[in-house]
Order: sequence, then structure tokens, then C-alpha cells
Amino acid sequence: MKQLNIVVVGPGLIGKQHIRLIQNRHDCKLTAIVAPNHEHNHEVAREHGVPLYFTLNECIGQSWKIDGVIISSPNEFHAAHAKCCLQAKIPVLVEKPITSSVQDGIEIVEMVERTNGKMLVGHHRAHSPLLAQARSIINSGRLGRLVSVMGSAQFYKPTAYFEAGPWRTKLGGGPILINLIHEVGNLRSLCGEITEVQAFSSSAIRKFMVEDTVSINLRFANGALGNFMLSDTATCARSWEQTSRENPAYPTYTDEDCYVIAGTLGCLSVPTFRLKCTREGTEPSWWEPLVQETIEVTRQEPLACQLENFIQVIRGDALPLVSAADGLRNLVITDAISRSAAERRAIEV
Repeated sequence: MKQLNIVVVGPGLIGKQHIRLIQNRHDCKLTAIVAPNHEHNHEVAREHGVPLYFTLNECIGQSWKIDGVIISSPNEFHAAHAKCCLQAKIPVLVEKPITSSVQDGIEIVEMVERTNGKMLVGHHRAHSPLLAQARSIINSGRLGRLVSVMGSAQFYKPTAYFEAGPWRTKLGGGPILINLIHEVGNLRSLCGEITEVQAFSSSAIRKFMVEDTVSINLRFANGALGNFMLSDTATCARSWEQTSRENPAYPTYTDEDCYVIAGTLGCLSVPTFRLKCTREGTEPSWWEPLVQETIEVTRQEPLACQLENFIQVIRGDALPLVSAADGLRNLVITDAISRSAAERRAIEV
């Protein structure tokens, strides 16, 4: 099978992970890197033995064939880079968020539909076996009708994180777009469509232009309600990264969960997969003991699973697990959360 030529735009924190995974495969190879003219980017290109181009247009203009592009540039450049690939009819994986604004996202989705373009949006957790297992348990009916979900993404980002990417301190770079958009995708996958949001935000700790802590209420189309706590300045272990054991770069706390999903018959804690249900044949009651078990799960690196999906999309063997339209829906909801916090009112999505 022919090796695919893959270009990575933006060799930053996530871009380097994409590069690592490409080089771990035999069916694709890193062919070029696109990034600004900085010494760090030259070093990365030299390390991997590939040319560095300063613009995506320049890279696409070369004579060799590009089979796919992975965009991991800062959020504000996603729209321009994605359009460049779609115009050249090159399959593209664009890191979440699909764009930094809803209007840009709408334009990208329309362009994908108009050109029949191949685009996968990088909500990599959608590829997680843990999420698939949780969704399977919920869909099996073991929890009964969904009532509520409680979620948390609380962690402390060190100073170096912001020094390495100053754009993260400005509009479009806060934890709502960088982190919460992952959670929105997860919650939609587990509990259904989100129809209304209400949020409070604060930047009291870091005092950046963007939020550092957000409290969110959610209403789902099926009648379930949810609440979610987000903070990148809280020393806490209740986040997907610190509980899922999917990314070895983070320390793991195996007794912590980031989601508790409750229904009329039982509740599921994720990712410990502790399941508590009403005894079969009995009426649910707080007076009756619940049957408790821990579900066995399989763990794989979601970014690797995502790359597999992208390669299948390039070859025409599969559809993107997270389409442009799905990525836009996640962006619309996160935008509504930002507006709710700013306008101090509930917003229907």
C-alpha cells in the first residue's frame, strides 16, 4: 500500500504529537512542516529531516503530491488554513475548534459541502474507547431514562504553558475554546443534544483577557439537566487528562472521575466506570441498596485512533467520525456558553 504524504501545520504542543504518531506508522510519512520562520521550528524540521515552509500556500505549491494536511496552528488561523486545503482539494484534519468564530465555521462547513471536501475535526476524544464504552452502557438502558450529568475539567496550567503560547492569554485562547469544547463534544455524545446553556465566568486569578474559571448549567433535548465546572487555575485532579489514563504525559488519579451520569435506574461514573443500579425487579428507592460493579474497559490512545480514521478518510474507506458540521455544532455551543457568561443570561442553542 502506497505511503501517504502528510504535512503538519504548526509543530507546537499538539502538532508534535501528530508528528510522533505519523512517524510510528508504516502507511504514511511526514513530508513537510509549515510554521513561522523561528529557530524552534527550524530545529523541529531538522530533527525530523523534512523541509520547513513558512506558509501553507508555498507548501502546496510544490511539485510533489500532498495526500493530507493536519492543521494544529493557533485557533485564529484554522479557517484560513482549512480553506487553503479545501480549495486545493486536499483532505484535512483541523484541530478543534474548527475555527475561532461561528461565522468562519459556517463558511467552512458550506465550503466542505460545496466542494465535497474531506475534513475531519480534531475532537480526538470522540475516538476514545472509554467514551464508546460509556455510550454503550447508557444506550443499553441500564441507567434508565437520563436525569442528570455532573462534569468537571479542573486543573492548573503552569506559567510556561502561557509563555510558550501567548495567544492563549487573548480572546479565542481561553479554556472555553481550548478545553471545554472537548467536553461539549463528550457530553453531546453521552447525553444527547444540548439545547440551552447558562454560565458564569471569572478571570479573577490570572486576570487575562480570557476566562480562567467557568460554571455552566446545561439543558438537553431529552429533558436531562447538567452542570459543569471548568478551570485552568484550580489545583484539582478531576479532569479527563488526569483520570482517563489515555495520555501518559499527565499524572493519573485512578480514584477520581470527571463525569457522573445519573438516570432513573442507576448512575455511571466515568472514567472509573463504577456502575450503581437498582436491583432488577425492584422499584428505585433511596432506602434500597444499589447493586455496584466496576466495568472492565479497554484503553487506547485517542490521537492514534483519530489518525487511523483520517488515513481511512484520505483513502476513501471511511467517513470522518467528527465531521465539519459536528465540529461546528460544538463551536456553536461553546460560543453560546461564552455569550451567556458575558450577557449574564440563559441562551437557547
